[in-house]
Order: sequence, then C-alpha cells, then structure tokens
Amino acid sequence: MNRSVDYLIIGAGIIGLTVARALQQRDPGARLTLIDKEPRLGQHASGRNSGVLHSGIYYSAESLKARFTRDGNAAWQAYCTERGLPLERCGKLIVARDAEEHARLATLEQRGRVNGVEVQRLDETETRALEPRARTFGHALFVPSTASVDPMQLLAAQQADVIAAGGTLLCNHPYRAHLGDNRIQAGSERLQAGTVINCAGLYADRIAHDVGFGRAYSLLPFKGLYRYADPGTEPLRTHLYPVPDLRQPFLGIHFTRTLDGRTKIGPTALPALWREHYAGLSRFRLSELLEIARRELFMFATNRNDFRALARQELRKQHRSYMVAEAATLLHGAEAMGFHQRGRPGIRAQLVERKTNRLVMDFVIEGDAKSVHVLNAVSPALTCAIPFAQSLVSRIL
Repeated sequence: MNRSVDYLIIGAGIIGLTVARALQQRDPGARLTLIDKEPRLGQHASGRNSGVLHSGIYYSAESLKARFTRDGNAAWQAYCTERGLPLERCGKLIVARDAEEHARLATLEQRGRVNGVEVQRLDETETRALEPRARTFGHALFVPSTASVDPMQLLAAQQADVIAAGGTLLCNHPYRAHLGDNRIQAGSERLQAGTVINCAGLYADRIAHDVGFGRAYSLLPFKGLYRYADPGTEPLRTHLYPVPDLRQPFLGIHFTRTLDGRTKIGPTALPALWREHYAGLSRFRLSELLEIARRELFMFATNRNDFRALARQELRKQHRSYMVAEAATLLHGAEAMGFHQRGRPGIRAQLVERKTNRLVMDFVIEGDAKSVHVLNAVSPALTCAIPFAQSLVSRIL
C-alpha cells in the first residue's frame, strides 16, 4: 500500500508525539502520520521514564537543555492541570555529602538563578524539617518546581490529542529503508512524505545515516535500573538527590518519590551490550554487540570521559547492597527499606562523537528541507518535550 503525507514522523515516543502536536497547531490542515515499530506505545524510553519533571538547575545557561527543561516543566504542569492528569508537586532536595561538594552545590545554585529556576538554600535544620531522614553536610538546596507525573498517561493523552486533530498513528510499522525522494518503507507500506522527521530514539542515528546525516555520531546505550523500597516502609516527602558530577550526563543514585507514594532508588548508568538490552538475550543483535563493545573498549583504553571509573562504579551498582549503600549516604535508615524489588529497566540513548568518543551533553539536530533528524533527545527529554517540539517545528517551517 502507498500513502502520501505532508509530514511523516518516525517514532511515536514523547518527542515524536509532541512534535506532531506542535506541527498540527502551526499547520492545522497538513496530513500527518506517525509510524512506530511496536504494537503499542511506551515500550522504550518514554514509557520507562522515571516520571520526574526536572527543573533546569543542572545545565549551563547557554545550553538548549537549560531553557527547554525550565519551560517544559511549566508546560507539562499546566497540561496535567488542564487535562486532570496526576501531578505530584513534591520538589527536589539536593544534599551535600562532604565539604568538597559545597563548591558544586554553589555552582548548581548559581545555574538555577541564571536559568530562572527558583532555588532555596537550606541549612541542616531546615533540611531535616523538609525531610527528617535526609543527610546533608552544612547545607542543601531545595528546588520546589520539580514534580512527578505518569509518563504513560502523558503518552496516552498526547496520542489522543494527535488523533483528535486528524493525525494518523501506524503501530507495528517499523522503519525499513529510505527509498529515495522521501519515500519510506515502513513495514509493508510505502509512504511518500513532504518532510520526514526522525524521532526514532535508540535508532535515530542509523536512520539519519541512511540519508547522509549524523555521520559524525554513533549511539552508545546505557541501561538504567531502579529498585523499589519494600512494602510498608515510610515514603519520602520529596525527591532526594546527591550533588552530581557535572562533567558526566548522569545524576548518580538518588531517591524518587513516585505518584503512588512509593520510593525507589537508582538509576544505574550501566553500559548496555546492544541497543535494546533490557533483560537477558531479548532483542539481541550480534552486529550491535560487536560495534558497541569495540567503542566501549576504546573508551576504556583511552579513558575518555573518565570512562574507566564510570564503568567500574556502574558495574558495582548491579548489586543491591552497593546501590543501597550509595543511597544510605543520602538518607538515614535507607538500609532498613530493603529495596528488593527491581523496576522496569530503561535504555538511555546517549550520543557519542565518533572521532573523539566524547559523550554529547546537549540536543543534536541535523537535516535539510526534506528531512530532520533528532539525533540526541538527551535526558531529561520528557521534561523538555513540549518546548523542544515547538522549537523544532519553528525550524522545520
């Protein structure tokens, strides 16, 4: 079957759906179709998200992430309120574990103020008043705008909005090939598109390479694992985070308060062995294993991004005792919470520069008048999705 559309979006995760909505709002008469390889939405990063709406405190002012995170936080909170979707405005507490972390905490405080994010500096007494079990050395930061949402409900609501506005969603339609002249083979169908928008997440680089874009980059997957506190344990009042290493794109083991009042710790940032390496040998691809292993071995040998220390630390986080010990540096009584239940693992699609093996920390988009490729919808992509989509559509139009 052949189908002709004005806009074809590859990948119906949260980025693909919000881009679709932004296009419909700016070009309401256009024929728009999204394709997704899975039988239902939310099977990958968007559905496996932690559900935290971040604030924008971590990122330098010149980065796209800083602006998109701040504006996205406000946009999603307004959307949830308007649509009656669950929203937990619990805030985030960032604690210092020793005096050496105070300098980085001060950097975060300054970035928050420059980025237009409310940040409150708390002493130890004020910190314990907010979360009695929190550990901090000297002082901590509280970010009130951080919140929790249900990622699957956001996906479902955006999907309903796209379809109500006349869009078409084709599940079970994996991208197969670019046939030239903006013709895409998707499953058994051929689609002729005015503009192709690649929001394919874990495979965005491969699709971009097919039409000559993104050749300077490859994707390196990292597996994120969470553990849930045992039933009956007292939940936290707020999200609880350590001061991160700002040279890395990962935030370290932290406590997340879920919408249903449970507590989880994580995530890991374990180097995955293939792109959809969620569990066991599921979705195993030998070619991906060889490619990723070669790149990871090179990064380990050259120690790019301090990769040796990162890999050693993350490998230890596979063990529950190590994760709980890390969490206990942030919270009194963490050991008694058990954390025996594993959460649903996710894969972070982390872009790497091929020449330097440098981890790319910000959004990367390449394309032309015929196709646009979202190569690095970097964390926190869910939080950023609405303003990012609006910016991308302005570029397309």
